[in-house]
Amino acid sequence: MTPAALAELVRNTAVDVLSARGLDTSVLPEAVTVERPRNPEHGDYATNIAMQVAKKAGVAPRDLATWLAEALTSQDAIDVADVAGPGFLNLRLAPDAQAQIVREALGSGAEYGKGDLYNGLKVNLEFVSANPTGPIHLGGTRWAAAGDALGRVLSAQGAEVTREYYFNDAGAQIDRFVRSLIAGAKGEPAPEDGYGGGYIAEIADQVLKAEPGVLEQPEDERHETFRRVGVGLMFEEIKQSLNDFGTVFDVYFHEDSLHSSGQVETCVEQLKASDHLYYTDGAWWLRSTEYGDDKDRVVIKSDGAPAYIAGDIAYLRDKRSRGFDLCIYMLGADHHGYIARLKAAAAALGDDPSVVEVLIGQMVNLMRDGKPVRMSKRNGTVVTLEDLVEAVGVDAARYSLIRSSVDSAVDIDLDLISKRTNENPVFYVQYAHARLSSLQRNATSLGIERGSVENADLSLLTHEREGDLIRTLGEFPRVVRSAAQLREPHRVARYLEDVASAYHKFYDACRVLQPGDDQSNPLTIARLQLCEATRQVLANGLGLLGVSAPEQM
Repeated sequence: MTPAALAELVRNTAVDVLSARGLDTSVLPEAVTVERPRNPEHGDYATNIAMQVAKKAGVAPRDLATWLAEALTSQDAIDVADVAGPGFLNLRLAPDAQAQIVREALGSGAEYGKGDLYNGLKVNLEFVSANPTGPIHLGGTRWAAAGDALGRVLSAQGAEVTREYYFNDAGAQIDRFVRSLIAGAKGEPAPEDGYGGGYIAEIADQVLKAEPGVLEQPEDERHETFRRVGVGLMFEEIKQSLNDFGTVFDVYFHEDSLHSSGQVETCVEQLKASDHLYYTDGAWWLRSTEYGDDKDRVVIKSDGAPAYIAGDIAYLRDKRSRGFDLCIYMLGADHHGYIARLKAAAAALGDDPSVVEVLIGQMVNLMRDGKPVRMSKRNGTVVTLEDLVEAVGVDAARYSLIRSSVDSAVDIDLDLISKRTNENPVFYVQYAHARLSSLQRNATSLGIERGSVENADLSLLTHEREGDLIRTLGEFPRVVRSAAQLREPHRVARYLEDVASAYHKFYDACRVLQPGDDQSNPLTIARLQLCEATRQVLANGLGLLGVSAPEQM
């Protein structure tokens, strides 16, 4: 019995108990919460439903809990139902009912853990969106990992997710990048406000090879050539780095297209008719303070030119016109003010501000030998995605960046995540999967076939460690749902570490295979089924993180 099925059983039983006593059943919540108690001696699961609704029903919580315990004990799936304290209900499942989790995991296979929370919801998930003026730094790398994982988690709950990269190819930063490339091509130092690092010289050389006579062109033409070719080369390098990192985008949206197509101008005229904009001091202002901003923001400057936020509003309008129900922006730590601005922009467009969600990611610090790692081989001042991958590999980099909540800064110990020991979280999880894969191969070599789970006697899985592992596997659908609902893919990573821990403890306490085992030993077959269910859950979870599930290590 899965936690979801148990919750449904408790609710149905509560309906029967209240109805039999002429009490109001409408006091019951739509979904009953059942949780695993911290102390396993208190049972497999616990619920506070009696304490939650007793007062509304006009009875004492402990009385209601006692009635529920009596009714639940009569159910085949419940072995023991005890009342604790003022009205907590502790439950122990019958072994065969608990083993239903193994059957479900194996029966669903790669689909186990998925749900329908967001069926039919069209989500635009914009992340990374680093300026095409240099390699992706660690902040963008964190979003490349966490954003991709969030997209996978949302998709696992039925959402139709479009991963989008906003290509900032308009504005002053592009001009500074182009002037830096020209200086590099001439062998001159970078402009004072320009970009440094070895990558500038590399791209400048590539522009010269592609356009040999570019330095002889008139200044305006030369600038446009370096812009067209240089920005294109930089962006292709960014896309390749992301692809190599396992992060693939569905849409690369060019900021410049909003201006060249007239969308910004059209949007501004629409905004002027909105009460959310007002005119003062020769400029048009967005009432962003109404949504928590520290001050209202200029949309149209006094000289008639659109401010940067005008493009942001036009971009949101474009997303909504493409049919997206929810627009999620994953932005860096220095973009906190954008939460209020984008919600105000949605309101100005006549939308519900809730169509916009902004997630803010905090900084990543790399450590080695207890000291910060600051220098990049190519960038000179910051560590890049390529630097991190070169140091530890894609899997370790992705997992380490995903396993902590993005709204808190994280220190990554390069020495730790390079180790092939259980101290290294990604190795710990991947090793558990490899160990389970090896176990199944060993069973085959011994002539032991797992067979169909329907034919296995899973009621034999009564050991404490077996029960703990089974119940941990049963949490997976709920973890994936919570990760999607709270936009926190790190919950999946932490859960996988719990699974690996429960499995290693089980393996140490319960013999699975030994040479000479009876091929038809029902307990051996049951444990092999449990091991395969565990391997499936680890593979599914690692897949949600975009991390490989190796069969050998």
